[in-house]
Amino acid sequence: MLYGRDGEAAALRGLLDGARSGRSGVLVLRGEAGIGKTALLEHAVGQAADMTVVRGSGVEFEAELPYAGLQLLLRTAMGADGALPEPQRRALRAAFGLGGAEGGTAEPMFVGLAVLSLLSEHAGEGPLLCVVDDAQWLDRASADALLFAARRLDAEGVAMLFAARDGEGAFPAPGLPELRPAPLDDEAALALLAERSGRQEPMADVLRHRVLAEARGNPLALLELPAALRDAGGAVGGPGALPLTSRLQLAFHGRVSHLPRATQTLLLVAAADHTGELGTVLRAAGELGAGLSDLPPAQEAGLVTVDDTLLRFRHPLVRAAIHQRAALPERLAAHRALAAAADPERDPDHRAWHLAAAATGPDEAAAAALERTAGRARERSGHTAAAAAYDRAARLSTDPPARLRRLLLAAESASEAGEIPRARTFADEAARLAARPAAVPGGADGTDGRLAVARTLHVRGLADFLEGDFPGAHRLLIEGAALAAEADPPRAARMLVQASHTAWYLGGDEVADTLARLDALRLPPEAPVRPVADFLVAALGPGSAGRVPPDLGTAAAAARAAHGGRADPGHLLMLCGVGLTLGQDVQAHELSTALAAEGRESGGVGRLTTILFFRAEAEIFDARFDDAAATARGALRIAADTGQRQWVSQLSSALAYVAAVRGDSDECRRLVDAALAGGSGTAMAPGAPWAYWSQGLLELGLGRAQAALEQLALLGEESVRHHISATRSVPDLVEAAVRLGVPERADASFARFEAWAERSGQGWAAALVARCRALRAPEADAEAYYLAALDAHDPHRRAMDSARTSLLYGEWLRRARRKNEARVRLRTALDVFERLGAAPWAERARGELGAAGGTLPEAGREAAPVDAEAGLTPQESQIVRLAAEGLSNKDIAARLFLSPRTVGYHLYKAYPKLGVASRGELAALFG
Repeated sequence: MLYGRDGEAAALRGLLDGARSGRSGVLVLRGEAGIGKTALLEHAVGQAADMTVVRGSGVEFEAELPYAGLQLLLRTAMGADGALPEPQRRALRAAFGLGGAEGGTAEPMFVGLAVLSLLSEHAGEGPLLCVVDDAQWLDRASADALLFAARRLDAEGVAMLFAARDGEGAFPAPGLPELRPAPLDDEAALALLAERSGRQEPMADVLRHRVLAEARGNPLALLELPAALRDAGGAVGGPGALPLTSRLQLAFHGRVSHLPRATQTLLLVAAADHTGELGTVLRAAGELGAGLSDLPPAQEAGLVTVDDTLLRFRHPLVRAAIHQRAALPERLAAHRALAAAADPERDPDHRAWHLAAAATGPDEAAAAALERTAGRARERSGHTAAAAAYDRAARLSTDPPARLRRLLLAAESASEAGEIPRARTFADEAARLAARPAAVPGGADGTDGRLAVARTLHVRGLADFLEGDFPGAHRLLIEGAALAAEADPPRAARMLVQASHTAWYLGGDEVADTLARLDALRLPPEAPVRPVADFLVAALGPGSAGRVPPDLGTAAAAARAAHGGRADPGHLLMLCGVGLTLGQDVQAHELSTALAAEGRESGGVGRLTTILFFRAEAEIFDARFDDAAATARGALRIAADTGQRQWVSQLSSALAYVAAVRGDSDECRRLVDAALAGGSGTAMAPGAPWAYWSQGLLELGLGRAQAALEQLALLGEESVRHHISATRSVPDLVEAAVRLGVPERADASFARFEAWAERSGQGWAAALVARCRALRAPEADAEAYYLAALDAHDPHRRAMDSARTSLLYGEWLRRARRKNEARVRLRTALDVFERLGAAPWAERARGELGAAGGTLPEAGREAAPVDAEAGLTPQESQIVRLAAEGLSNKDIAARLFLSPRTVGYHLYKAYPKLGVASRGELAALFG
């Protein structure tokens, strides 16, 4: 029975009732040890008799084994993995080291999605409760997967309930609802003590008052301190003498010390293990003279329970008390026994960690075993686990070169895991070690030492980049590339390719300098990085302005060929972004679409935000605003879920542009604020250039030319003008400046745009140049430029650009009193603006058409899209459009990173709104 927990019980009841009605939900119980979190979990399980229940627990252990906690949690649900979308199934099986994962990697995001889908499938048609105790001790990979799944819960009928202790870094779950059980009040505490006293000998008043004072409302303390105080004659510390957790450990240890010696040995082995597998514990205990017959005393004392084949401690403090207070020789013996009991073929990772725990000094055999464990973890995308294993292997290394190698690998793994402080620590330690000649094999000329330092600089540079310190990152990457240039040009090239990215946020001069360094490297023709390096130099490097730009499609094919058909996705991403700077929008859209499909199918989802940002840019340029908004919204959700602040900024700014086109001032400004919030220190927010353009376009569309010019002029500054959005916004700047009668304010920017457009060789760019010349020309000379612009526009692409040219030409014709011709151009522009949902531009065209004496159509006469007319939410709209294309629920789930059950729920909600009864009718609506 729970005492004093009415509020907490109501919250749990609401969570379970939501799951029963098809609404998913999550709750994190957080508080100090013994505050009653586990009791609340047990209460929830007891109330979920009509639900499928899966439960697991984190276990405090020195080892960091990727997905260990998740595998234990899902062991009963894995029978449903055949129903998962294939990429998710492969990722989950790869994460667990199971067969059937051929060609799959443990892509973290796919694993998280697989968790969501698997829980939904395991539940069948009913609700499911997923319970995780001691979540603060989950391995990082398991915690990330579970949190990712929790953040994407929707309509699966799944309730997720976590319990975690207080403490820095203890299962951080930002954005998820939390409940902090409060200490019991005196009434509830007395009731709990009375229940306890009813099962044991009566408690004296003096003892009762002392227990109440020392327990401070902590339920576990109320249950355990009475016996401990009696046994110790009232001498178990006093209020404030020891932290409550330490006094509880002492109490538990006192109970253990009264057990038979063999039982204590068995318990120590169980405490040193973290799997809870009874067979493993008994095999190891047998090495130390204990066995199954020694288990009952511990069960009778209420210290452990056995559930099927799993041995569980009553509370984590029991385990901690046994392990921490055992004599060192006994702990070492327990770990040696567990290492001996582990199968070196089937369970090499547990064996390696127990060998390390049993080591009393440098031990090369244990270090080598841990290095192999780290390699396996890295293959499964368990980069946190890999870093921990490499670090421990370095500490156990017997010679300096091996220690240096392992420290470098630890630094690189921590960097890949996004654990920036640890990555810096390992890199700094490796750099100090590399300065010692004994640590550098064959380094008489200093070559190997320089390479080692270059690797540390690479890690530190990436750390600075991820934290938004672009100047610091750039300096370190340039310095590292210089150290690696002679001995390892491909490594230096990779660093300079990364440095070109950091330079992008600093200014055009930094980009040019970086690419000059890249051009000077002596790269072997067969180097995999060669195609991307050549493309960057040809596109943006020294002297590139006077040369024909390289072709993106050709470069992408060369990059794939250099990697045996499957290029480094990071290299292809770089090609895609640079292709957009060259105006090769169609090729960039094709490449980004292909990369997105590959990422969804075979991994690399972590890069999907970047891929989708480039795709959204290309869709914006082609006036596919609905597509761009859907692309950017999906990517923004992924960026927020995975903590990619840079892309939250970028994608928010792209969505701000779409809002600006539509004239939604409030939404545009909200998104601009989100984009500009992504800056760090003195560094510009990554989304700032697009944000400036979005604000400028909004003001221009609303007829506020002065405000537009002020925003757009920011994109002409030295530090920003090389950005894609700065280049593409120049026609807007020209229009704003001309409307204010200050065309000279756009002179420098337009000169750069003319040169860029000519080099690009794109017809649409020539059309925009001609439109700008028409605006800047004397009225009598403007028409020839307008006609040239209209002739250069592609009638099948970039409808917004051609419509704006028609609008401007129609305005010119009206001013020239050629009203019949003006009406034709203005009506064409109006039709396009209304079809695109560009409300302020449609209003402007409507006003001009009226002034030209044209018959005004009813506002908004163009039929709204079917989904908008039906009032579908953005998510419902995405799902029904994909269903109309013939995709199954499972395919749609894989495309949108949802569970199939959620897809079905949204279709069920959308059908009545659309007036259809089945997906077969959708094709006719959206065909």
